[in-house]
Amino acid sequence: MPAGMAEALERMSAADWRGVEDSLRERPHATLPWRIPPDECAGLAGLWDDATAFRSRVDMGRHRFGVGEYRYFARPLPPLVDALRRQAYAPLAAIANGWMEALRAAERFPTAFEDFEARCARAGQRQPTPLLLRYEAGGYNCLHQDLYGAVAFPMQIVVFLSRPGVDHEWGEFLLVQQRPRAQSIAEVIAGEQGEMVVFANRFWPGLGSRGFYRTNVRHGVSRVRAGTRFALGIIFHDAV
Repeated sequence: MPAGMAEALERMSAADWRGVEDSLRERPHATLPWRIPPDECAGLAGLWDDATAFRSRVDMGRHRFGVGEYRYFARPLPPLVDALRRQAYAPLAAIANGWMEALRAAERFPTAFEDFEARCARAGQRQPTPLLLRYEAGGYNCLHQDLYGAVAFPMQIVVFLSRPGVDHEWGEFLLVQQRPRAQSIAEVIAGEQGEMVVFANRFWPGLGSRGFYRTNVRHGVSRVRAGTRFALGIIFHDAV
């Protein structure tokens, strides 16, 4: 295992997940307290031209999702992607179960990723969903939610692989809360290279005067003005 990858995984296992949970209590996203090294970011972005690494590709313009392209990784997933997905799942599942309890929802998520993966398979969701996204000048991603079937984990991770101001201009990550009976709240995250952000991908428990309430959350990417922007999306539920 490359030294950079081993260091990133070691930092993840020793991370302050309580601090992550506290941040997610205040807003529907949190920057994780470590980064992917630049060489690993370049290696992941470099997989773009390896057709064998992917199971499918999506032209966003064709489907009116935006302007750009993303590609879903095939199994076996790249080692770093697979390791990040598996190691991040357990602490995030504990947080997600806290959200369900706060919202008085019956759904709970298993502690082990393998058990959640099996739940997806029983629902007919067997295709891996981690993906690599690329935007050229003029590219953007419309606000959306990444749902692929009946089973859905309420959080996912974006890893910024490019250097803002060097590799590309603009192209910020966008997050919008659609609050009941109130105006929406928008968050804008620039995202430095290697930075990892966990975010609510369908709903988030906001706290009001009468307790917790459910806000719908969508995410996207603002228009890239120049250059090329790569990002890695780590989605925990599989697809049909």
